[in-house]
Amino acid sequence: MRYVPILLAGALSACTSTTPHWDSRFGLATRMALMQQVIDPAAARNTDPVTGMDGRSARAAYEHYQKSGGESQPTQSLATGGLK
Repeated sequence: MRYVPILLAGALSACTSTTPHWDSRFGLATRMALMQQVIDPAAARNTDPVTGMDGRSARAAYEHYQKSGGESQPTQSLATGGLK
């Protein structure tokens, strides 16, 4: 009766198997997906400023967009059946 736990532990340890092939590849898909999402790994070291609109022009364009109501307004009202 004293040796039952030892025999049981030995039997259970014999049933388990190691997975060296799986263990060596653990997380590979995640690391590959992360690497594929990075377009330019050296982008942080780029000291060239972005070319395009200056700040004043961008702000004016944004304010004009906000005042115009954003996206184009529908020409007919659904609540009135299209009547104005």
